[in-house]
Parts: sequence; structure tokens; C-alpha cells
Amino acid sequence: MSKSKPEAKGSLLIIDDEADALYSFKRFLADEPYEILTADNGRDGVRIFGERQPDLVLMDVRMPGMDGMEAMREIRSLNPRALVIMMTAFSTTQMAIEAIKAGALDYVLKPFDVEKIKRLIADSMRSARSMKSVVSYQPLLSKEDYVQGIIGKSDAMQTVYKEIGRVAGRNITVLITGETGTGKELVARAIYHHSERSKRKFLAVNCGAIPEALLESELFGHERGAFTGAVARKIGKFEISDTGTLFLDEVAELSAATQSKLLRVVQENEIERVGGSTPIPVDVRLIAATNRDLGAMIRAGGFREDLFYRLNVASIHLPPLRERTEDIALLVEYFVTRFEAEYGGKVTVSEAAIKKLEAHLWPGNVRELENTISNSFVRVKGEVLLPEDVRLGAAEDEPAPRSKAAEDARGPGYSAATDSDDLDSLMCRVFERVREMRESGEAEDAFDLVEHYLVREALVHFSGNQVRAARLLGITRSTLRKRMEKYGLKLKTKIESKGKD
Repeated sequence: MSKSKPEAKGSLLIIDDEADALYSFKRFLADEPYEILTADNGRDGVRIFGERQPDLVLMDVRMPGMDGMEAMREIRSLNPRALVIMMTAFSTTQMAIEAIKAGALDYVLKPFDVEKIKRLIADSMRSARSMKSVVSYQPLLSKEDYVQGIIGKSDAMQTVYKEIGRVAGRNITVLITGETGTGKELVARAIYHHSERSKRKFLAVNCGAIPEALLESELFGHERGAFTGAVARKIGKFEISDTGTLFLDEVAELSAATQSKLLRVVQENEIERVGGSTPIPVDVRLIAATNRDLGAMIRAGGFREDLFYRLNVASIHLPPLRERTEDIALLVEYFVTRFEAEYGGKVTVSEAAIKKLEAHLWPGNVRELENTISNSFVRVKGEVLLPEDVRLGAAEDEPAPRSKAAEDARGPGYSAATDSDDLDSLMCRVFERVREMRESGEAEDAFDLVEHYLVREALVHFSGNQVRAARLLGITRSTLRKRMEKYGLKLKTKIESKGKD
């Protein structure tokens, strides 16, 4: 029996005069959730784009008749936000620059690595959805509009809506703060959709998910030969986002060198590619976000104060879910409605289940609530979701076996964690330990101490499993590794710690 293709989650138009190239794309994208459209010349490609308005276009540069550059200009005249990736087997530096200046999202060389092009297509599809799905920030929405909205009617969220309204129409840099999972990217998208640049590109970069060695090149681009492996010029996200909006998530994870370069961009509106010496003017509206306390980082020397003031021209703080529990029922209604459409079936959430959800502290915030409702929806046996169908945090997650070495890694003053512990009880132990150390004069910097012990407790609880520890803490694995390095936590056959014991 042949495997059915997943439901389409986007449309992709491939324009190439080589029949073999079109066939290859159809073959290796056969299992991807995209509707594939094709054209073997530029003029037909422009016509199909006008008729179907696909999410993404992959187009060869050299074609008879209307070439790729001319076709792209026609496509972007039909839709200035159109995302186009140019492809060619005949790379020249000038062509790459011209393609990006003309509005291309990216520029790739043939032959290309299949997995890399798949990732590029997937990332570009996400950008397309960000630009096409207009985000409403009205507090009360009809059910059919929920997918497009920031949800909540609490006083705290009313304040957020007002702040979005104040900054959206002004061409200023915005800093969005809040814990992991509170919806910072959704707010960034709302600002973009209600701004004067809403007809231009919106790109998002997660600074914590990209290795430090690659992040500078990702943002600013690089010249050929700038470093080992730089076999061709790369255009960075700032150049690609010219006249549009760039969202930098987890901006606190930037290295000192990258912070310095970013400061120059926001001050001078120009960049230099890695390995280059020529300033390149850019016109980009910057929105940044972080779940870290930048003030504490500045005092500790981990973040530039001058960059903070440049990013913090306007700021929006997202409240944690535990501070707006009156919104939980509304959020649950939204998630249930969405999962009914995705999974099928009809489910009603009992009042007792709502009360159980409202009593939880939600360290992972709205993202954790979404995951909880998704898991509960799959497990529910009838049409009513009961309290026993709801599993909260790590309390009912199947634990990994804990080794004696991991238990010994805690050091003095720690009691053993049981397999039923969740993040709430873990936090209680951490704060109790920190309180004792503060009162005894063993420690002064409570912020770093809490973070240090919290990371270590999570690793010990899952016997060093970084994926599960990161999930429990609501951070990425990359961010977890940086915290481990910061606090001298090592993973070998046991978890070790340097200092602060």
C-alpha cells in the first residue's frame, strides 16, 4: 500500500526550464506537506503565480525568453511580499547581489544538497505563514478567528494590546520581554502586521538556536573565503530583510562580538559582511525579544548597556500565564477548538478539569498549556475531558532511571528527587536551598544561584538527559548547554559541578 501524502500546509511553485530538475524536485518533495506547482519557463511561472499566489517560489536564473531576474520582478510587482529563492549553476558575485537587491529571499547554487534545500524550503514556508497570517490583538475573538489572534481578556493582556497599538505604526525598535512560552513571536508578528512595513518581508531568527560560530554569518552574511568552508558569498538576514522587519528572538544569547556588530547596525543602519570591509546600507525595522533579565546581564557584564538602550526604544512585557489565570479557560477553549479541527472529534472540557488547569503554575506558560491540551485531547476516552485526562508538567511524565552517580552529583544540602517531582516542587527545593545560603552568607548573587541549581536539578532529575531537562525548563537544548557551560556543569558518566557548592 502506498503511503499517502500529508495534508498540504503550503504551496510551492518551481520554475525551471530543465525537465530533469522539475522531476527531481517533485520526487524528493513527494512526502513533504506542500502543494507542488511547476512551470518550465518564466512567463508561465508569472502567470501561475498570479492565478494561484503560492507561498514560495523556487526559480532558476537562466531560462530562455523571460529569465529568472525578470520573472522575479514581475512576481514581486504582483505581490511585494512574495518569497522567491533563486537557483543557478552559474554563480557570479554580481548576480547574487542583484538577486537579493531585487527582492530574492535567498540564492542557492546547483547542484545543491537535498537536505539543505529541504530545510531552506521549510524555513521559508514558516516565514510565508508569518507574513500571510495576520495577527489580531483584540482581546475578544470569535472562534473562527482564534488561530490569528493573541488570546486573553485579563487586565494584563489589555495592557499588552494597548502597547502593541502604540508602537505598531511607528518605525522604532521594540524589545519584547517575558518568560519562555508567553508568545513573544506572536506579539512581534502583530506589530509587523499592523505596521507600515506589513507589505514587506518579515523574517525571524532564533539567536539561541544557531551555533555562535554561524550566527554572525547568518545575520550579516559573509564574503567568499572569509573562513574555512566559505566557498561562496552569503547574503545575511539583514540584507534580505531590507525595507522589511527582522525579529531577533533570544537576543540575550548573542556573543560580545555579535552584540558589537548589531549595535553598529542599529546606530548606523549599515552592515559589513564577515570578511568584508565595505559598509552596506540597510533599512530594517528591528524587533528583539528575550526571556532573560537584561538589566542583571548588564551588571554582570554579559550584555552591552548601549545596545540595550538602542533595542529598548519601546518595550512590551508579556505576563506569565500564572499571573493571568482568568485567561486559561479562554485559551483552553481555543486549543480544544483547534485540535478538534486537526484531530477530529468533539470534546467538552469539564469544569473540574478547568479548575485543575487554573491551579497549576505553568512554568512553560501558554506553550506548556498548548502541549498539555494536545496530550489530553489524544488521551480522552469519551467526549468530556476530565481531570484524570490532564497530565501536568513532569509530574506524570515517565521518568528516566536515575543512576547512583547522578544522585551523588547533588552535593551537600540536597534531598533526593522522586520520580513524581515536577518543576513546581523542584523550584521549591531550589529556592529553599538558595534562601539558606543567602541567610548564612554563603552566596550574594541569588539570581545566578537559582538558575545554576535549577539547571543542575533538572539534569539530575533526568539522569543527564539534556532534551528532557530542557523541555522541563521550557528552554532550547542549545540554551541549556550554554547554561551548563556558564555554571561549569559537566556530563560524563555522572553530572559534576564546579563551584557554588
